[in-house]
Amino acid sequence: MLGQIRIVMIHTTHPGNIGGVARAMQNMGLTDLCLVAPKRFPDPEADARASGATDLLASAKVVETLDEALDGCHLVVGTSARDRHIPWPVITPRQMASVACDLQPGKRMAILFGREDRGLTNDELHRCHHHVHIPTNPDFSSLNVAAAVQVIAYELRIASLESEPGLLPQWGTAWDIDLADARETELLFEHLEKTLVGVEFLDPDNPRQLMTRLRRLFLRAVPDRVEVNVMRGFLSAIDKVLARNPRMKGEEKNDV
Repeated sequence: MLGQIRIVMIHTTHPGNIGGVARAMQNMGLTDLCLVAPKRFPDPEADARASGATDLLASAKVVETLDEALDGCHLVVGTSARDRHIPWPVITPRQMASVACDLQPGKRMAILFGREDRGLTNDELHRCHHHVHIPTNPDFSSLNVAAAVQVIAYELRIASLESEPGLLPQWGTAWDIDLADARETELLFEHLEKTLVGVEFLDPDNPRQLMTRLRRLFLRAVPDRVEVNVMRGFLSAIDKVLARNPRMKGEEKNDV
């Protein structure tokens, strides 16, 4: 299971934090580190803080965008310490580790860690199936990113050690279809938004929170590839009807 986990650090400012994360990962048996547009990397300070985990730093993948970081991933979890305007499914690190144990063979989970000063943006969190929150002391909740990775990595390792070969997933039987990957899911949302505009249910000049709420709805379900394809086919059928009958528009506007 640990080999299916990708740690993604976004716009990290201090190279020492990257080294600290590499050390935490290697302590717990994680090997897949992806850095999105780090300010300074490679850097001697990262090597020093890694305390010997320099092979993991050397193998780290450096990319410019979150899309690149999520390539090949099927489940995305974002770390978040702040309350959001729209509630999102929030789980503890232990619950997240349980979800990771149910990953199908060959599927990958990405765990996102944001900037040192402000974490993940709302747009980045909107890419996530779940938000994971470390229940720190509310009177002193600031947690260094390397320490946060250590907590998450520990829970993943414990869950991996406690899992038994052949243990059935929590649904009782093995899932029959591969999970949709991040790109497939994002294409669904792009298609959904286009169709909602086409039927005049979504006003692009006043979208309010409609797409955010719909993202939350679909991502909470963790759709597989067939489910995503069914939705895309449904939307394509609507698009075809609209093309044949351009006057057929939605009369009700969204009030979300």
